[in-house]
Amino acid sequence: MSEPFNIYLDESCHLEHDNIPVMVLGAVWCPTRVVKEVSDRIAEIKIRHEIPKFIELKWSKLSPSKKQLYLDLVDYFFDDDDLHFRGILIPDKTQLNHTYFNQSHDTWYYKMCFRLLEPIIDPVQRYQIYMDIKDTRSEQKRKRLEEILRSARGDVRGKVIKRVQQIRSHEVAIMQLTDIIIGAIGYHNRGLTSNPAKLEVIRRIQQRSRWSLDKTTWLREPKLSLLRWKGREANNV
Repeated sequence: MSEPFNIYLDESCHLEHDNIPVMVLGAVWCPTRVVKEVSDRIAEIKIRHEIPKFIELKWSKLSPSKKQLYLDLVDYFFDDDDLHFRGILIPDKTQLNHTYFNQSHDTWYYKMCFRLLEPIIDPVQRYQIYMDIKDTRSEQKRKRLEEILRSARGDVRGKVIKRVQQIRSHEVAIMQLTDIIIGAIGYHNRGLTSNPAKLEVIRRIQQRSRWSLDKTTWLREPKLSLLRWKGREANNV
């Protein structure tokens, strides 16, 4: 019998001209049946650190005073067998040559989303994909991604990809885990070192995953899988 899964998709530094070369796409996923349990556990961790459970945790908010809270969240992610992460690291998006490949940055973005999600999706299961609302184009992105994912493998009736839906990340605890992990990967690969608390959280993720966060892992790595994307020739696709 098929089982429904939730996928929480987020991105960091994805805009074409934001003057930040490193881009990260990532997703945390788990069986739908454990979503409430996971959300409750994350709320408990927040409360234990005297943080109201409705407060959004983001990589950008990681300060020395909150370091242990973020370390505890990382440990919880690695200790819970139902939680998994897959990411794509684009080391330098300034090298993209969209003109050569007759595509827009948006078209390339959807290709990357498909590349991110395809290894996660088992065609005998069912998936609900959630995206953070970021700007006025979020609904257009949601609709287009849903179309691409369904049409790429003939899932026109949405039997596998049940829906792609926008959410507000401050209302969904698991999406906050996605933000923290992709934030750590991006910070590490940008070579930033000014925030000791962030560096310690990065080291904890490296220790727990046994991966450096700057190289491609095994595709089927069960807990934290990462692709360091190289693209094709002509200064990359």
